[in-house]
Amino acid sequence: QVRLVESGGGLVQPGGSLRLSCAASGSIFRANMGWYRQAPGKERELVAVISASERIQYGDSVKDRFTISRDGAKNTVYLQMNSLKPEDTAVYLCFYSSSHTLWGQGTQVTVSS
Repeated sequence: QVRLVESGGGLVQPGGSLRLSCAASGSIFRANMGWYRQAPGKERELVAVISASERIQYGDSVKDRFTISRDGAKNTVYLQMNSLKPEDTAVYLCFYSSSHTLWGQGTQVTVSS
């Protein structure tokens, strides 16, 4: 079974940038990949998804600030986050969706001055 390991989270000031990585232990060639986020007291929210054919969808709150990409050779999906805001603070969860859906353990992103 494929396992997902996220990295790249941390503390950043408003207006700053972070890049999250999600490394899969197996091939992502046929999988849709993406990120959700979960903030305390809020529902899980779609951040971005990139399909196996590289069609991309973003959540409304991150459009024009975040960029998702995938590297099939490295079995890794990236989320470049720019112009970060305090409301972007959340645990970011990577997912892999093919014949089944798998989740990573999450990485904390905190945007604060």
